[in-house]
Amino acid sequence: MPTRRHLLATSAVLGCLAVFGPLPALAQDTGPITIGHLTPRTGFLGPLGEYAVMAADLAVEEINAAGGIGGRQIELIKEDSVNPQTASTKAERMIERDNVVAIVGEISSASALTIGQTTERAKKVFINTGANSDALRGADCKKHMFHVETQNAMYVNAEGQHLLNEGMVDGKTWYLLTADYAFGHDLLEGAKAFLERNNGSIAGDDLVPTDATDFSSYLLKIRDAKPDVVVTNLAGTQISSFLKQYDEFGLEPPVAGFGFDTALAWAAGPESFRGTWPTVWTHQVDTERSQAFVKAFTDKYGKPPENQAFGDYVAIHILKQAIEAVGTDGEAITAYLEDPSNTFDVMKNRPGYFNPDNHQLMQEVYTITALPADQATSEWDIFITSDPVPAADQEFETLIQDAVGGTCSFGE
Repeated sequence: MPTRRHLLATSAVLGCLAVFGPLPALAQDTGPITIGHLTPRTGFLGPLGEYAVMAADLAVEEINAAGGIGGRQIELIKEDSVNPQTASTKAERMIERDNVVAIVGEISSASALTIGQTTERAKKVFINTGANSDALRGADCKKHMFHVETQNAMYVNAEGQHLLNEGMVDGKTWYLLTADYAFGHDLLEGAKAFLERNNGSIAGDDLVPTDATDFSSYLLKIRDAKPDVVVTNLAGTQISSFLKQYDEFGLEPPVAGFGFDTALAWAAGPESFRGTWPTVWTHQVDTERSQAFVKAFTDKYGKPPENQAFGDYVAIHILKQAIEAVGTDGEAITAYLEDPSNTFDVMKNRPGYFNPDNHQLMQEVYTITALPADQATSEWDIFITSDPVPAADQEFETLIQDAVGGTCSFGE
């Protein structure tokens, strides 16, 4: 739970409530509440975007079936964000033509930045569900942008602590492969800082184009370098391709990563998936709400949800809670969300809240560890999920220590 300087944030929310009121803003209109959904549905992030769309559809379907928001149905307008320029153009069109209350989604950090810039000018809320860049919570932060997806620092701290506990850092050498864009650069900087703090060293370090599909040249370099650990800061379908080729090369060093999506473990398959990875959520999280979501998603789509699905599903429900409380005005929703005394059911052991300093949703994260192929119980259960990180007696803020990406000022 939040522990510091919340009086100003609470006062701001009360002021907005006095101006806008909670439900009168909803009562003035009986038409649908329009929400925009932007996420990549093509390219190397496309498979993750499809999970995002399925989860957003499910959340809207459930909310509408239960009476909507204040009696009004949600209308979800969905688009493929494609790339940063297209994402910005489509976000602007959603705001000007479709009059969306807010925009939800995205996976690419570069596209999330352009969407955030567009919604900031319009004073509309953007809830980022998949972009991890620390800079989006730092130098590039925006007053109306919030982050359900955990930032890179949270993944580095969670996974790094696991590797440290397993004796894979102190005195060890790492070979780092990094996707050559903002997401990967953040992870690389965080990984190097973590190694330096904990007496590790680098055996090799390569930036990999995001369209790379053949990793043979990198695998040959890894073989020659003989590192103790291979750490990937790759993204999207790159990860499953790398793991399959790593297995084909018969390399021995253990594999770990600081960024991951469970759909990529499933794509690699039980024979090729290996190592330990951080994640915001898995279908194995054993809480009543999580398992209800898993059942509903599986019943509808014939497969369990993965972590990107979690982000979009939770974001829609968070937006519902905010609109029920303060109406559809962007400034009122922003004030409500950034007040850390307002908590949200994020389907985990502890509720989450947005850090008022950078609008990151503070919540538990997990690590997953690959099972030997002969121990996998299904095509989905090819790993085990750790207990929540941080432990119940630790504050969430421990996860964002030593974040890179500059300091957030919200343009002040």
